Amino acid sequence: FTSKATAVPLAKAAARISLGATIAQLRAEGLLPKNGDGGELPLDAPISVKEAVMPWSRFRDIHGRGVDTVLGPEMRSTGEVMGIDSVFGTAYAKSQAGAYGPLPTKGRAFISVANRDKRSMIFPARELVAHGFELLATSGTAEVLKRNGINATVVRKQSEGTGPNGEKTIVQLIHDGEVDLIVNTPYGTGGRLDGYDIRTAAVARSVPCLTTVQALAAAVQGIDALHHGDVGVRSLQEHAEHLTAARD
Repeated sequence: FTSKATAVPLAKAAARISLGATIAQLRAEGLLPKNGDGGELPLDAPISVKEAVMPWSRFRDIHGRGVDTVLGPEMRSTGEVMGIDSVFGTAYAKSQAGAYGPLPTKGRAFISVANRDKRSMIFPARELVAHGFELLATSGTAEVLKRNGINATVVRKQSEGTGPNGEKTIVQLIHDGEVDLIVNTPYGTGGRLDGYDIRTAAVARSVPCLTTVQALAAAVQGIDALHHGDVGVRSLQEHAEHLTAARD
């Protein structure tokens, strides 16, 4: 990944060095940059985003239920994709399209975050509204959004069950195809079951599910790029030529 992102063939250089070549020789040949260590990129260098690919829909726990999409230290990806562009938002959007499908550019976004993330969600949530999204949220998250001037429709948690007038829970809304984007950061043990149900429902319905506020902020930049139609295609060779010319 790093070799593709920096246009420096690190594995080939390492193999040559292990066989006796010097870094100075590889610089003279043009295999390595003339100066620096390859990590010093020009300011206009393309931005590369790696997304791990996890086939969540194929995973089941011992009871046959879907698995939680929150990553732990033991997780291993079954592959990865790489999004490259001159702008971070576009690069991120490309990485998501290659891994799990394109980010939505409109519709309903559900937000339910842990207390530690409530302050950080305000700006990206406001940006979602600016891009035309309708926000759904659980009661605690909705209250924080409304205090900051952001309208959000309160929806019921799965643990609360169906409402007295038939109001659907968020899990039912997801299964019914009424949610286009999900933001759910893990709580402590108290909200663990609700979060698990939300994220497994997202897997079942192939709805993009973000589990950190950092991912939400990145997704907002990606959605903004998609709205502006800035997504283009260039080959790795074209990106490499640009980097090489900038270094020279």
